Amino acid sequence: MDVFMHLMDGFAVSLTPLNLAVVIIGVTVGLFIGAMPGLGSVNGVAILLPMTFLVPPASAIIFLAAIYYGAMYGGAISSILLGIPGASTAVATTFDGRPLAQQGKAGLALIAAAVGSFVGGTISVVLFTFLAQPLADVALAFGPAEEFALVLLAFTTFVALGGDDVLKTIIMIALGLVLSTVGLDLISGQPRLVFLDLPGFYSGISFLVLAIGVYGIGEILWTIEQTRRKPRVTPAHIRIKDLLDGLRALKSTVKAMLSGSLIGYFVGMLPAAGATPAALMAYGIAKTISKKPEEFGNGSVEGVVAPETANNAASTGSLLPMLTLGIPGSPTTALLLGGMVMWGLLPGPMLFLEEPEFIWGLISSLYTANFFALVVNLALIPLFVWSLRMPLHVLCAMVIVLCIIGGYAPDQRMHDVWLIAIFGIGGYLLRKLDYPLAPLVLALVLGPLMEKSMRQALISEQGDVMTFFQRPISGTFMAIAIVLFLLPLVRKLRRRPAEPDTPASRPSA
Repeated sequence: MDVFMHLMDGFAVSLTPLNLAVVIIGVTVGLFIGAMPGLGSVNGVAILLPMTFLVPPASAIIFLAAIYYGAMYGGAISSILLGIPGASTAVATTFDGRPLAQQGKAGLALIAAAVGSFVGGTISVVLFTFLAQPLADVALAFGPAEEFALVLLAFTTFVALGGDDVLKTIIMIALGLVLSTVGLDLISGQPRLVFLDLPGFYSGISFLVLAIGVYGIGEILWTIEQTRRKPRVTPAHIRIKDLLDGLRALKSTVKAMLSGSLIGYFVGMLPAAGATPAALMAYGIAKTISKKPEEFGNGSVEGVVAPETANNAASTGSLLPMLTLGIPGSPTTALLLGGMVMWGLLPGPMLFLEEPEFIWGLISSLYTANFFALVVNLALIPLFVWSLRMPLHVLCAMVIVLCIIGGYAPDQRMHDVWLIAIFGIGGYLLRKLDYPLAPLVLALVLGPLMEKSMRQALISEQGDVMTFFQRPISGTFMAIAIVLFLLPLVRKLRRRPAEPDTPASRPSA
C-alpha cells in the first residue's frame, strides 16, 4: 500500500505542467536522436546534458530519462526504414524489420516496434516500481567496505561480460580511474596529475566534458568516416486502418512480448550488460518458442516485437541499480548517474529517504514518458521518414555546435572546450582501435566513490585490507568479483585446442 501512496505522490510531481512538458519534449527529441544513425541514447544524453541547467534538478533528470526512453523507441525507425540500426540496441530489430519494409509492410513493422516498446516499457516500469524500495532497504546496510566491493564488482562485470578482448576493457577502466584522480587529493588537498600545472586541472576533469568529447565529437567523426553513401529510405505511411490491422496482427506475439520484457528487465539490471545483449537474447528465445521459427529473418512480426520489448525493458531495468546502489547498468545510465552527481543528487539507498519526492517523481515520469513515446512515435512517423533524408554534413555540423556550446556553458571556460576536442579525437581513435568506451565513462564516474570508500574503510581499520573480505556483504561481493575477473581466463583455457596426437608428440618408449 505504501508503494501506491508513494506513486500517487510521484504523479503529483511528474504531472506538473513543467515536468509534463519536459517529458513530451524529451521523448520527442529522443525519438529523433534514436532514429538518426550514428547517434543513439548515449550520444543524445551526453550532447543534451548541458541543457538541463535550464530547469530544476528533478526536471533535469526526468528530461534525460525521457530522452533515454525516446531514443530506445526511435532506434527501430532507421533499422526498419534504412536497414541501419539507429543504435546498437536496435541491431536485432533489423533482422526482420528491414525484410518487412522491403515487402511493403514498413507501416506494420513500425507499429509492431512501437507497441512492443510500449509493452516492454510498461511491464518493466511496473516491476521497477515494486522492486526499487526493497533493494534500497537492503542497500542501507552498506558501509565504505561494501561500497568499494560493489564498485569493484561493477568493474569486474564489465571485464567478464564486455567481450573477448579483456585486456582492452581493463585498460579503459584503468584510464578512467587515472582521469578520475586528476585534481586535488580527497584527504591531503595536494594537487595530483595536474598536467603542465594548468589551472583548469585543479578542479578535476568534468564527467560532462569527457562524455561530450567521447560520445559527441568522437562518434560524429566515426560516423563521417563510416558513411560512404546515403541509404535509400523506405517510405512508410500509417493510417487508422493500418494501425488497427497492425494491432490485430500483434495478437499472435503475446509470448514474444512477455518473454522479451522479462529477459530485457533482468538482463538490463546487470552492470555492463544493457539493452543490446538483452535484445539479442530475446530474439533468440522468441525464435525458439515461436510456432513459425522459419519466418524469422524473412519478415516475422515476432522478430520485431521481441527485441523491441527487450531493449525498452532493459533501459528501465538499468535504472534500478543506478538509483538504489549507485551502480549504472548501462553506458546511458552512467551518464545519468554523472548528471545526478552534477546536480548534487547522490544515487544510493539514502536517496529514497532524503529525496523521496524526486525518486517517486522520476518513477512516475517513466509511466508518462512511456505513454507519450508511443503516441508521438505513431503520430510523427512521416516526419521521421523525412528527417532521415537530412544531409549528413548538416546533421554533423549541428551536433558539433551543440557539443561546443554544451561544453562551454556550465563553467564558461575555454579549458573545457579544448578538453572536449582532445577527448573527441581520442574517442575517435579508440573507436577505430576497437577499444570499448563505456568502461572509460563508468570508471570516471565511479572512480571518486571507489577511492573515497576504499580510503575510509582502510583508515577506520588501521590499514587492514582483510576488512573487505571479513564483512559478510563486502566479502560476498569481493568473492564474486574475483570469480568474474578470472572467468575470461577460464573461458580462454577451455577454448584452447587440444594438442594434436602426432608421433612427434608421443613420448618415446
